[in-house]
Amino acid sequence: MSSKDLPELATFLERHPDTRFFDVFLNDLNTVERGKRIDRASIEGVYRSGMMLPGSMFALDVLGGTVQASGLGFDEGDADRPCRALPDTLVPVPWQNDGVAQLQVSMYEPDGRPFFGDPRHVLVKVLDRFHRLNLTPVVAIEYEFYFVDRARTASGQPQPPPLPRTGRREFRTQINAMTDLDEYSAVLARIDTVCRAQGIPSTTALAEYGPGQFEVNLAHRADALRACDEALRFKRVVRSVAREYGWDATFLPKPYRDMAGSGLHVHASVLDASGSNIFECPEPVGFGPAEGLAEDNGAQDGIRIESSALRHAIGGVLATLGEGTAICAPGPNSYRRFRPEAYVPMTPSWSVNNRGSAVRLPPSDPANRRIEHRLAGADANPYLVTAWLLAGIHYGISQGLEPPPPVRGNAYREGGTPLPSHWATAIERFRASEFAASYLGRPFRDLYATVKQAELDDFNSHVTPLEIEWYMGAI
Repeated sequence: MSSKDLPELATFLERHPDTRFFDVFLNDLNTVERGKRIDRASIEGVYRSGMMLPGSMFALDVLGGTVQASGLGFDEGDADRPCRALPDTLVPVPWQNDGVAQLQVSMYEPDGRPFFGDPRHVLVKVLDRFHRLNLTPVVAIEYEFYFVDRARTASGQPQPPPLPRTGRREFRTQINAMTDLDEYSAVLARIDTVCRAQGIPSTTALAEYGPGQFEVNLAHRADALRACDEALRFKRVVRSVAREYGWDATFLPKPYRDMAGSGLHVHASVLDASGSNIFECPEPVGFGPAEGLAEDNGAQDGIRIESSALRHAIGGVLATLGEGTAICAPGPNSYRRFRPEAYVPMTPSWSVNNRGSAVRLPPSDPANRRIEHRLAGADANPYLVTAWLLAGIHYGISQGLEPPPPVRGNAYREGGTPLPSHWATAIERFRASEFAASYLGRPFRDLYATVKQAELDDFNSHVTPLEIEWYMGAI
């Protein structure tokens, strides 16, 4: 087979004759890019037969060490598996000056079966359940992140970069500040330019609460896999462009103790075979307690939702939220976000247009009615967060689950069973989850829990400067 038989590759090579190298990679459980740089003469072979990488790519902790308890290391000889090209992911790399392009891949078994440890295939398993019902999820992803100075403080902590125009460091909180957008206009414009070159549908950018913190929205897709492919490509763009400007960009959920955390918010709706949104309904409205709640099947504590599919979807997402916290909050820093009145949900709650809840129904026209899932931190794997959200939606619809009453006002003053707020608790709930075994696959559930437990154990073995400062002199 020659490149002329591979239309995507042939077209790219024709349009980019100066491309010399290709960064071919996949993203591991922690979304770290793992792969190889391949020369132009070898790229056709990746399309034809795949690129070999060991299955232990999905048994790596965040430092790149193989968790041997996973069984994917020495127990199987660290065996290679073929990784095959993903469509529409062959794109130029504008921040490289030596003719580099990139290609995303996904891992398979030698006999062609999807490799169970690849999070992209986990999402495919969930999507297959929708497709068997002639339903198609529509997904949009929002990322929050910080620009930070490469120079750390005297105590080794991150700090905002000097503002590009004034040169001063900003430590204030200014949500949606246009002056902050002006200060970072050049780098945001560069990110947008690179996103366009790589086919990433970034739509809006806004200055978030923290200094140097921004949110960028990616356009909705009726292809959840593509939406997540683009989200991971977007992370690489942001971090690479920041380096062009002499900064770092971080998707760490809580880089500053007293500043806002960074989340990964996923919006989801579902289309039927005719292309209609099954969540479509008028704006959910409130009405008085005496106005027929008992006989109205769509009423939830004074809020009427006319779409039964939307009600059941909310019910399923909330019923499974606690078991999936380890997916949405995958590391120790993830749990620093979990503070009252910090726009991070503390309980499995839902609302109409209330950012304190775990599931929010944003304002929209009836045809675009959707769920916004607000639990995940920016460090979470978008394939896995999306898979867990869609699994909850499917479960709720198939079981006809009704949601609890919605929250109103201050969501942090409402009762309810708390979500896991400690990493160890979240891992244990996930490890014991039969729901995870059913929807994500038991082998993947066990793999993820094993890797995360090993990462937790290693993290907890370290003696921190803070405990020395607090305890050594006092005890």
